Amino acid sequence: MKQGLLFLIFLASVISCQKEDKLESEIAKINVDAKVERFDQLFSKLTPSKLKDLKTAYPFMFNEKFTDSFWLDKASDSLQKVLFKEVDKTFNNFSQTELDIESLFNHLKYYFPEFHVPRIITVTSDVDYRNRVIVTDTIDIVALDNYLGADHEFYQSIPVYLREGFNKENIVVDLAGEYAKKYIYPVHNRTFLDEMIYFGKQLYFKDIMVPFKSEASRIGYTEDELKWAQTNESYIWRYFVEREMLFSTDSKLSGRFIADAPFSKFYLEGIDSESPGQLGQYIGWQIVRAYMKNNEVSLKDMLTANAEEIFNNSKFKPRR
Repeated sequence: MKQGLLFLIFLASVISCQKEDKLESEIAKINVDAKVERFDQLFSKLTPSKLKDLKTAYPFMFNEKFTDSFWLDKASDSLQKVLFKEVDKTFNNFSQTELDIESLFNHLKYYFPEFHVPRIITVTSDVDYRNRVIVTDTIDIVALDNYLGADHEFYQSIPVYLREGFNKENIVVDLAGEYAKKYIYPVHNRTFLDEMIYFGKQLYFKDIMVPFKSEASRIGYTEDELKWAQTNESYIWRYFVEREMLFSTDSKLSGRFIADAPFSKFYLEGIDSESPGQLGQYIGWQIVRAYMKNNEVSLKDMLTANAEEIFNNSKFKPRR
């Protein structure tokens, strides 16, 4: 009896993998052509004779309130020169990142046929890490100086939990996250459950759009932090339920369990220091995954569904 059950589980797993492989093969056939424009390199070589042409090609990159001399001085500034050099060192070969972005765009085109491939423009931003990528309908801007590696000397004053994702492999994950915000129906109610499901939708969107990246990178965890969340999933869920947090409108819950933070705040000695942040997002992710697994719902319909509908029909059970 037990062997028969194990065989059925194995068979179901094989069939599921075959379906996923077939789907990914179909998506790859879309084969969008995404060209990365290295504005950062062009700007680093700026001279008075090249400025006019560069402003003509990229007028949206030059704020008119600044004079030509401002841009020339900026390009020749010694600190900027160091920045350009470090970016060139890390991104001397952009081919893998470009392939990752093309794969993201293939997935977006498959699920959203109306999607149009934007221009992709790389810049430096004086390490404005809160705006690492900007996504619009026609242009995606990627600030490469925010992806030089978590331990880079430029980031030493930035908290460790924030800079863990400051590596080149994370560019496509950040782009997927910004696209998620464009496609997800905005939250109107502000219960803790609303916020959990909203971020759960974002993370599920990344599951679908960048399946070639690790689960840990999609939520911004290390592998150890993801393992902690998985191991303690049942405890986290019980904590939320027993304290009647799900439908609470207490704004402090967002800071404790949703926002970027070095750890979550259970206010329990020994637990807080061990836990990763964003555990409310993590649980929302698992609820949305359960909803999609247990219901015949399209990605588009899920993204516009309200939190209670998703929660009530998810049949979510935390792993034990």
